[in-house]
Amino acid sequence: MRYYETVFIARQDVTSAQVETMTQHYTSVIKNHGGEVTKTEFCGLRSLAYPIKKNKKGHYVLLNVAVKPEGIAEVERQMKLSEDVLRYLSVRVDALDNNPSALMQQRHYREDFQRRDFDEEDGEVEDLVVLPTDITE
Repeated sequence: MRYYETVFIARQDVTSAQVETMTQHYTSVIKNHGGEVTKTEFCGLRSLAYPIKKNKKGHYVLLNVAVKPEGIAEVERQMKLSEDVLRYLSVRVDALDNNPSALMQQRHYREDFQRRDFDEEDGEVEDLVVLPTDITE
């Protein structure tokens, strides 16, 4: 068995439920070839660097996979045939990383950022801290 990180981008018109169904389908293909998916990350709807097939956004999904080369070839073949997949990329890695990917770490960082707000009355700059949404009092 070899280790792969596979990323695919689905069209912006596709719903999140459809993206999850596509991911489950690709996971079942991998399992049918004797492999396993150790991590699945839905990175959400993100802007593309340039338009692809008239789409400016896409749903990003990352899969960490342990499978034989025939299994990953079959998944890539099915992604190539799907009209909902804009781009895909599979990279062979030495070991699978179970930590959050760079895309997910970047999203978490954005929730915790600090910004400065200009107070129009005083003409002073105030520090505003935006807290993560999952913290409750």
